[in-house]
Amino acid sequence: MDWCGRKKAQIIIMVPGIIGWTLIYLSSNITTLIIGRVLCGFTGGASLTIGAVIIGEYTSPKNRGMFLNLKTTAVCFGNMIVHIFGNFLVWKYVALVALVPHIIAVCIILTWPESPAWLVSKKRFKSSEKSFYWLRGTSSDSRREIEALTQAQKEKITFENSSSISEKMTGFCKKDFLKPMLVMVFSGLLLEASGRHIFPAYAIQIIREVTGNTTDSFYYTLGIDLIITVSALFSSALVRVLKRRTLLFSSGFAALFILACVCIYLYLTANGIMSKNRPWIPILLFCGYFILSNLGCTPIPLAFLGELFPLAYRSVGSNLSGVLLSLYLMIGMQVTPFLLVGVKVYGTFAVFGSATGLALVVLCFILPETKDRTLQEIEDYFNFGEFKNVTDNDEELKIKMIAHQK
Repeated sequence: MDWCGRKKAQIIIMVPGIIGWTLIYLSSNITTLIIGRVLCGFTGGASLTIGAVIIGEYTSPKNRGMFLNLKTTAVCFGNMIVHIFGNFLVWKYVALVALVPHIIAVCIILTWPESPAWLVSKKRFKSSEKSFYWLRGTSSDSRREIEALTQAQKEKITFENSSSISEKMTGFCKKDFLKPMLVMVFSGLLLEASGRHIFPAYAIQIIREVTGNTTDSFYYTLGIDLIITVSALFSSALVRVLKRRTLLFSSGFAALFILACVCIYLYLTANGIMSKNRPWIPILLFCGYFILSNLGCTPIPLAFLGELFPLAYRSVGSNLSGVLLSLYLMIGMQVTPFLLVGVKVYGTFAVFGSATGLALVVLCFILPETKDRTLQEIEDYFNFGEFKNVTDNDEELKIKMIAHQK
């Protein structure tokens, strides 16, 4: 992203996915399958971070949250489509189906301009302005935003040109990098602890213990996919009218309460205190939990990848966050089978619920409200501890930036 720009980077990372699905379709042995799967995973992981950064930089503050949440919705919808095709088609044909969105994506990307933020960081101010107006139009808000971005980056460039290499390296110890990184640490914990990936992966084992029935496992999985996709889509609409913090904490704590009810019910039934003849109760509670958790706990942490990091560290910060999210996912996937055997379903969700509660409480204190804020305003917030409107006095902002750099 830093070397050749957002547009070219997005095209480059699509290539392994195209090769990977082609290898899977042509494969006649396990080795080829694994190589193809690794290449597809490379594209999937890279798309998570690059896509968030691109949406964050290309879209207006008023629409940014909606588009970032729609990105999550698209991922959920893609999972559902693959599960459906995987149930009815031979796996080789599923690989061919998966090639289609990759090829369409490359064709669409070729029509984009380059990111205005990246062009500014490379001192290509005229090209940046042209790209920005192509994307956003020439309204007064657009003009103020590009002027604030250009002014801030010119001042940073002046400072960086007069700094030693050691001073530049210390940038990763500054609060405008460390604070967003801390937010992503707990946002990532919230994302995985809420069960976004773990529940669908172990749905058969969980549903078997809850209902004693695995014959309809495909339909349970499809039901989970539908709930997640519709909830994410609804979240994309809600984020237009509600603040990020309001949506995250109201849905998050409500989901946590329902999860506690599920755990208590399953504990009572497992120990013979209540009858197991009403499996529809935990199923309905789980449905309510996933509707609420996918309104805020899943899409909003992923949206932060494209919002929180300042331009100077955006590529590094977003990709470090992507690595962190992958580690959370890996740990969750490896630990869950042992928890399901050792402490049953109710104990497993009690552990994940505790982690969810911890993440929500910490985020209450460290998470800023980013709704309708420009990326430059968010960057200034992490530097100065308050939001600086682009219409405020530019000289005051310049003085604060120089003082912070010193």
